[in-house]
Amino acid sequence: MNREINMQDLHSEEREAEPSPRFGPALRSRARVLEAAQEAFASEGLGIPLDEIARRAGVGSGTIYRHFTSKEALFETIVLGRLEQLADQAEKLADSDDPAAAFFQFLSLTIEEGSVRRDMVDALAGEDVDASAAVPRTRRRLRRGIGKLLFNTQQAGAVRDDISVADLMALITGLILARNHNDGGAAVPQRVLSVVRDGLRHGCANNVTAVPPVRPDGTDRGEQ
Repeated sequence: MNREINMQDLHSEEREAEPSPRFGPALRSRARVLEAAQEAFASEGLGIPLDEIARRAGVGSGTIYRHFTSKEALFETIVLGRLEQLADQAEKLADSDDPAAAFFQFLSLTIEEGSVRRDMVDALAGEDVDASAAVPRTRRRLRRGIGKLLFNTQQAGAVRDDISVADLMALITGLILARNHNDGGAAVPQRVLSVVRDGLRHGCANNVTAVPPVRPDGTDRGEQ
């Protein structure tokens, strides 16, 4: 199936609709809490106090506890939503008739967004999340979507075939961390991203021990 890559469409699906006037007060307050928490966790990470999230949402802390049992439960809800968005993006781009463009576009999009969202690493790696079954299940879906992007690109001869899904996930997470902790401005991590992109491309000379190739379903052959 061919699908034109349209990043505007991808981003438009991420934007949550404003709470409808017909929603009750409880649903409207929950929506405000989620919106404030998403921005707070993106900028401050899990360390931000719950009282500060409540202040940004314009509600009391008790209101948050009526919807979520703890700050960690609220964080998990945000992480789950982000994982679902990333998985949707990966699956849509995997349908592109230009696998290389789709692969590198997803790579750049994820890393660029991760540079302004401190919760992105947690969403990818699962750090600081006391996860319910939904989080690891959705993370597996994301991993498989990224794996399909990688497989398609390797089949097209655009990315070296000794790269596994595990390698790629480690690269994405590491590059997000590099951008978040860089003191030399945006240009330095951008150069690093360029080096990584070049290193991933097919034909790059390497002495890396070959790893099992990726399956068509987006999983590593070495996985059980």
